[in-house]
Amino acid sequence: MMRLPATRGEWIDRSRPVEFKFEGQTYKGYAGDTISSALWGAGVRVLGRSFKYHRPRGVLSLANHDVNALHQWADKPNVRADVTPLVAGMDLTAVNTFGNLADDKGRFLGKLSAVLPVGFYYKAFHSKRLFPMWERMFRAMTGLGKVDLKSPHKRTPKAYDFCDVLVIGAGPSGLSAALAAAAQGADVTVVDENAQAGGSAGYQLGNDNGRRQQHADLLAKVAAEPRIRVLTGTYAAGYYKDHWIPLVSAERMLKMRAGSVVVASGAFEQPAVFHNNDLPGIMLASAAQRLAYRYGVKPMDKAVLLTANVDGYRAALDLLALGTAIAAVVDLRANPGKAEPLAHLLRQSGVEVLSGHCIVEARPDANGLCAGARIAALRADGTPAAQTRDIPCDGILMSTGWAPAANLLYQATTRMRYDRAVEQFVPDVLPDGVFACGRVNGVFELERKLADGARAGSHAAAAAGFGSASGATLAPESESPSHPWPIIDHPAGKNFVDFDEDLQYKDFCNAVQEGFDNIELLKRFSTNGMGPSQGKHSNMNGLRILARLTDKEPQQVGTTTARPFFHPVPMSILAGRGFHPERRTPLHSRHDALGAKWMPAGVWQRPEYYQLAGKSRLDCIRGEALAVRNGVGLIDVGTLGKLEVIGPQAAGFLERVYTSNYANLKVGMTRYAVMCDESGVVIDDGVVARLADDHFYFTTTTSGAATIYRELSRLNTMWRLDCGIVNHTGAFAAVNLAGPKSREVLRSLTGLDLSAAAFPYLAVREGEVAGIPARLMRVGFVGEWGYEIHVPASHGGALWDALMKAGASHGIRPFGVEAQRLLRLEKGHIIISQDTDGLTTPLEVGMEWALKMNKPFFVGQRSLTAVSHKPRKQQLVGISFPANHEGPVPLECNLVIEGGDIAGRVTSIAWSPTLKRHIGLAFVRPDLAKPGHTVSIRLTGGSMVEAQVSATPFYDPDNLKQKEAA
Repeated sequence: MMRLPATRGEWIDRSRPVEFKFEGQTYKGYAGDTISSALWGAGVRVLGRSFKYHRPRGVLSLANHDVNALHQWADKPNVRADVTPLVAGMDLTAVNTFGNLADDKGRFLGKLSAVLPVGFYYKAFHSKRLFPMWERMFRAMTGLGKVDLKSPHKRTPKAYDFCDVLVIGAGPSGLSAALAAAAQGADVTVVDENAQAGGSAGYQLGNDNGRRQQHADLLAKVAAEPRIRVLTGTYAAGYYKDHWIPLVSAERMLKMRAGSVVVASGAFEQPAVFHNNDLPGIMLASAAQRLAYRYGVKPMDKAVLLTANVDGYRAALDLLALGTAIAAVVDLRANPGKAEPLAHLLRQSGVEVLSGHCIVEARPDANGLCAGARIAALRADGTPAAQTRDIPCDGILMSTGWAPAANLLYQATTRMRYDRAVEQFVPDVLPDGVFACGRVNGVFELERKLADGARAGSHAAAAAGFGSASGATLAPESESPSHPWPIIDHPAGKNFVDFDEDLQYKDFCNAVQEGFDNIELLKRFSTNGMGPSQGKHSNMNGLRILARLTDKEPQQVGTTTARPFFHPVPMSILAGRGFHPERRTPLHSRHDALGAKWMPAGVWQRPEYYQLAGKSRLDCIRGEALAVRNGVGLIDVGTLGKLEVIGPQAAGFLERVYTSNYANLKVGMTRYAVMCDESGVVIDDGVVARLADDHFYFTTTTSGAATIYRELSRLNTMWRLDCGIVNHTGAFAAVNLAGPKSREVLRSLTGLDLSAAAFPYLAVREGEVAGIPARLMRVGFVGEWGYEIHVPASHGGALWDALMKAGASHGIRPFGVEAQRLLRLEKGHIIISQDTDGLTTPLEVGMEWALKMNKPFFVGQRSLTAVSHKPRKQQLVGISFPANHEGPVPLECNLVIEGGDIAGRVTSIAWSPTLKRHIGLAFVRPDLAKPGHTVSIRLTGGSMVEAQVSATPFYDPDNLKQKEAA
């Protein structure tokens, strides 16, 4: 056991032991422990394996970015052991291992590192022949935890709140900011990811009881202030416009809107880079202090401390006082500077202080744990001298510098500058209502952090409307807390910069040599900062390396883009309660009574088909389709978007929105309508009916109704045309009465003249049906004589009942979405988003006839003009199989293969009971689009089947069904 005697302020409750398992072994910790602290306190040194080379790893930061201490807990993958509280009965295993942690077969990958250079995974995919092999290998070897697809859905609530001042970070500067803001009358919320407030003031003490008392007094003042609310175990996941901050805890997301924001997020201590700097037992000095003061765990028995700031000397004094022997303090600087009084105390205690020295490498023991440090003097050029010296130890502490936790500031559009006084980026120009203090602001000493926090809190309160701002910007630190180059090259490599990705110093050199000398390109090629810790311990050193290799200043190199989320957010938190809105048409009860089987269509519920006793699903669907072809059928189309545009410039508005002409559309007629976005991609279709010179009624797709209405409203706000748009989608019920007998059924319910002369194909009429005011359109999506009838939603049920009663003698049958899709496929009509995708233009689906390029303007026209002059990559065609075809047929999305290459894909396919064969639609290369051409389609199992390219429509190609019946 590595437990220390109880100390004041520790976070664990020694009266409550907690038993748990790790890798099959039983261990004990205490309530308040994290998984890592409990394991380290139980003497476990290897907590996980590294991602690429499967090297043994232990504690590094104990600050929420120890990626190699990710564990699986039942169905919970990638549990962050350094911050996850210990729970009784936990049964944990390490992730990313082949076999168990101790005997991980993947450790042999380290011996292959010479043939696995940076960028290897990209280059491996250049060979089409070897691509499948590499893909299978990478899929097998990568990935961390295991997702249990049977895991029950976890419902997490969301809450909403407001405060005058939000302080992010409950360290000394953040708490000082909160007190100052509250003193001016502001209601303050302080949020911190740690289990308790206090930050570094609670563990970076330097064996100074005065600092400890100062910490206790600060916490007491905050607790006594009624205007301050402190949320611990909660992190600010991102920054969004107008001070909207998602605050994430283990149980929920709290969406906080603040009057102003103080970012007191502190800084991440950065690892030094030397050979074997990842051995278990090597950790950041702040991690050792957290272990000791928060969890009562002795980090090691004997340590060598590598430092370049006063923080390292404080850490040495802390550990020395708590019983850890300090074999030596190795200072990269030529002299201790401000740390000289602390260095003097260490020397008095018998600790050797070696200024102007470095650690060249860590020495492992037989188990791969840290067993010593090899040190050398630093030459004038910063390289180690040839003469070295070994110092036995079981741990190395690193305290050579910091990187600001500035992600939220970047997301808030703060302009940062590199300050040589502190060797880090600091805020230069902050946006309105956002303030920074403490280490993220380049302020490090405790008294200065308190003063900087008071200034930021006062200014934040004033910005939120409380009191007057007081306090001036502090002068720069007199001594940099970060070394400009804590990096030692080594011929054997294994001097890690990014612990997530096993990136070594030489990987950066190789990446720059290959031309990836921009910070964003370097990140993507090397994957630096792309692991679970998101570069919290690697981005700063990566930036320094790139600056030196390109002979630039850090300011010129810049930083990578910081995007939300700042910390990983569980999917269950993002998903929330799993609320899914659902809409039903006015005819829902009628469909239920008829045995409808339901399917989702966007937010709507629609009948997929109607179940008949003793019939299979396919039999029911095909029977409904044949009823429409041979008699009459009725379908609910109330889910269509139903809009009106009214006004003197209504026609001009539609001319701009849709690709066809509508100014010349006659009153009483309809026209098919195709809508594109600015890139010329098809986004919607429908039917436009002209009811008067200044009055149009038109439909949209079911899934596009809400989106199209918003887009049309946006466009008219921008264009300022003299017309108004009304959304009637929920106000009208609509049905389609279709089939050769549809006119006979309708004639018995209306006084309208239904002759072809009085009510021709594509006409629109207004009248009464069964005594109900209605709009009727003669349209033929399913390819039969039919009427789309729109009535007020309150009369939808009465209309349905009347049509079903009138059609009973004609064998009327309700039909669902699947039969409708089959009927339209026989006519070769496309469905937007099924037979098109996010890149499909009208030119690729045979809709050139709908494009009136001679119009002055329509949305997407310019792009379509450019696209029309380029060779097409794909064309939608009909495909069919012989009537006597036996065996499997393709599914939607199965690929067309030509000459071993992908040449297209199937978009729709079905058995046609009318044509007695399988038919479909598919995208193919233009050279394969000629009717009669045979194409090969790869089935899901890998076998091939041949189909013939066919002209469309498959059914009634001359459209005779829309002409007057004999």
